[in-house]
Amino acid sequence: MMGGRHPRTFDAETRSDPDFPWLEIGDHFQFPDAEEAQGSVVAVGGNLSPGMLVSAYAQGIFPWFNDDDPLYWQSPDPRFVIMPENFRVPERLERDMKKNKFSILADTSFERVINLCSGVTRPGQCGSWITDDIIDAYVALHREGIAHSVEAWKDGQLVGGFYGVLLGSVFFGESMFTRVSDASKTAFAVFAKAFFTKMGGRLIDSQVYTDHVARFGGVNISRTAYLRKLTDSIFCSCNRCPSGMVEGSALLQRGLWRPDFLSF
Repeated sequence: MMGGRHPRTFDAETRSDPDFPWLEIGDHFQFPDAEEAQGSVVAVGGNLSPGMLVSAYAQGIFPWFNDDDPLYWQSPDPRFVIMPENFRVPERLERDMKKNKFSILADTSFERVINLCSGVTRPGQCGSWITDDIIDAYVALHREGIAHSVEAWKDGQLVGGFYGVLLGSVFFGESMFTRVSDASKTAFAVFAKAFFTKMGGRLIDSQVYTDHVARFGGVNISRTAYLRKLTDSIFCSCNRCPSGMVEGSALLQRGLWRPDFLSF
């Protein structure tokens, strides 16, 4: 896929290949086998259409590039994940959560969440990989009911949260932000508890190591082990999901989550 010569720099308007088809939900694209990749980059080019993104995630691949890069599709080795048996909430956070400082809602402000995530300054990072075309692509995926946001609110203000992609019983976490101490951690803890219990979740994919996710039980596993777990988990047969789903389908809950569905 996606070879040929590329200009030296790219932006949101030049990154998509005009000759590559735009894929809708339900259209499938077969990526090169991630197991055969030399390093993490599996493919280059194409576009960020909804069908392309869903096809990528279902094969253990996701887009990750800098603003002036071409469209890189990556599958890191090792992969950083949380499994139900490893999930834990740090004791201090668990105690603090009992104070109910935040209201945790879902899918009420996806565009604000992804834009706030794009503005986060991270050590050793120049600029943000959440480029304008990434924002547009995931907002479109949200409108398809596949990308979701989890938000921490305090006194009517959005103070933290994260977004990601849900396929079957796998949640692929993308990015988070916080404006108040423990806001995004609380949002994540509330979500992960619900995901691994009432939603029947089997895997949270954090892609690469972060100290934050490590505190919740994140572990590195080989790409081979990850792809095997993904195949076993991507087609959810759970009937306890918040709005129901087609059994055996990777496309969970085509539509917005109820704002309060994380409440037990």
